[in-house]
Amino acid sequence: MTATASHQPSLAQRAEAHLWPHFSRISAFQTDSVPVITRGEGAYIYDEAGRRYLDGLSGLFVVQAGHGRQELADAAARQAAELGYFPLWSFVHPRAVELAERVAAAAPGDLNRVFFSSSGSEAVETAWKLAKQYFKLTDKPSKYKVISRAIAYHGTTHGALSLNSIPTHRIPFEPLVPGARKVPNTNFYRAPEHGDDLVEFGRWAADQIEAAIEAEGADSVAAVFLEPVQNAGGCFPPPPGYFQRVREICDRHDVLLVSDEVICGWGRLGYPFGAERYGYQPDMITCAKGLTSGYAPLGATVISDRLAEPFLHGDTVFQHGYTWGGHPVACAVALANLDIFEREDLYGRVREHEGTFRATLEKLTDLPIVGDVRGDGYFYGIELVKDRATKESFTDEESERVLRGFLSTALFDAGLYCRADDRGDPVIQLAPPLICGPTEFDEMERILRDVLTKASALL
Repeated sequence: MTATASHQPSLAQRAEAHLWPHFSRISAFQTDSVPVITRGEGAYIYDEAGRRYLDGLSGLFVVQAGHGRQELADAAARQAAELGYFPLWSFVHPRAVELAERVAAAAPGDLNRVFFSSSGSEAVETAWKLAKQYFKLTDKPSKYKVISRAIAYHGTTHGALSLNSIPTHRIPFEPLVPGARKVPNTNFYRAPEHGDDLVEFGRWAADQIEAAIEAEGADSVAAVFLEPVQNAGGCFPPPPGYFQRVREICDRHDVLLVSDEVICGWGRLGYPFGAERYGYQPDMITCAKGLTSGYAPLGATVISDRLAEPFLHGDTVFQHGYTWGGHPVACAVALANLDIFEREDLYGRVREHEGTFRATLEKLTDLPIVGDVRGDGYFYGIELVKDRATKESFTDEESERVLRGFLSTALFDAGLYCRADDRGDPVIQLAPPLICGPTEFDEMERILRDVLTKASALL
């Protein structure tokens, strides 16, 4: 007997039966209220009932060029019809060659070699493995350890997860890959002992990296992994001089500097890479997300000539690879995406409007629940507090009740998709598509003001 339309289970109900969500409580799927997003257009997404929401997070820091770009879909279709798949194992294909040239041209200094993967986690995994093998090839086999910052998120594969500094992400899967050491991040808002001296704080934070290298023994440390603006914890920009000091420290101890730009790369900060914005030269860059604006999965590790050199001779092989790395369709989409960046000057657009974005969000500091507004480019965090004067944060119960129990749903119901998170202190993160401007910023501020005012009353 054929079920009538009225008896067909909804998509949300079907999801509850079979779909395992990422970083989500499965119990939340056991209702009929899980949002089902069916399409996107420009800076907006739509659910199955046709309701429109401003995408204040670019999907997941991904959709730089906006939703519904037909030319990106067309590029994928053309490539799939021509060559849907071929691996980069002892062979190459045109789109991977062309994209490697484009990525290398955008990268700073001598970062001229591009190793493709499928995701940011894989790009980070690649960088750590390459650092280990590089030092083995250069007669320093004891250099295998890595350093990252407190609360930082670098991915979920076992190597990347070891760099990850979020306890709730790590603890269920321990023991992890050995040799990952953590140092303080650049959260100036939570560093009262440094007063108002941001430069002094930056030097102190950088020097903690040197202290960690010396404590571990420089002959055992291979690399330092840092995001230009740290994501987890709520968008921590680097203090002036911080990265220059870190570069000096890495050079002094023969330690590689890896700029993890999975989020910050490809326009999020107004440049192809955040390293350019902040004026430092990494030995490797990891990226993904915005490289294709999310229209196909693709990651990349961009590697300096110096690190590539030992691999260029005889029978030496980097013993690493991925089935989907440099997928022809993903590379074709990335090339078309970078064409949009150039034609519409999306980097320049971010630089032109970032001051307006900051100023619009800073209007919210008149609300007692807003402690700090921080970030750069189109990448901002709003830290929420219980008491602005003392910077007292939420208790665990208040985070559960106010952040997860109210804010996340209320913001979405009001028409804004963004992120309310408490990895570290409670924050709302905003990273809109790069096509956005003052109209979308004002819409975000109106929705945030209304919902945050109600959240304040709950405290």
